[in-house]
Amino acid sequence: MTLISRTFALLALVLLAACTTKPAVWAPEADVIAARYQHDGPTEIVLFNVIKNDGGQGEHAALMINAPSQRVLFDPAGTWTHPAAPERHDVHYGFDDTQLYRYTYYHARRTHHVRIQTVRVPPATAEMILRLAERQGPVPDAYCAKSIVAILTQVPGFEWIEDSFYPNRLSEQFATIPGVMEERIYSDAEPTERQQYTQ
Repeated sequence: MTLISRTFALLALVLLAACTTKPAVWAPEADVIAARYQHDGPTEIVLFNVIKNDGGQGEHAALMINAPSQRVLFDPAGTWTHPAAPERHDVHYGFDDTQLYRYTYYHARRTHHVRIQTVRVPPATAEMILRLAERQGPVPDAYCAKSIVAILTQVPGFEWIEDSFYPNRLSEQFATIPGVMEERIYSDAEPTERQQYTQ
């Protein structure tokens, strides 16, 4: 076994050792229906990458899906929750602009910023991605980027995306999509101050 092969094998073992699925979350049907939110903007997908300011490592990835039926957040193995955004296996419903703000600033802090990349897609594509996200979870720890790739590579037009465990690698690939829009969100809030964004 070559040095490179041994390195990849060791990395795989480390990642697998860290993969522990969080307890299943399955909000009641009535809560999901009541929270349903339709956004009047264009149908699109939005990739979030939470990046460490010191060193630039991507530490978490999530995908917002604005489909004609509703807008949701697929937050694989994420820690964010809110009573107004009921969750089913890493899919958060009722993801209106208030929840988007809460989610973004839950992650943006003195040590991390959020890279946000938006890609417009046809309505049928957005619906397909939404359905695939609903069937995906729950996602184990360390599989956030990989689970998003697993969804997108089933979608016509996104089959080219290469598999990866790394949010930065996924962001780099998103950056090559024609028409992608990008912004970065920074915040000086301390962790204790961030609690206001979950209330």
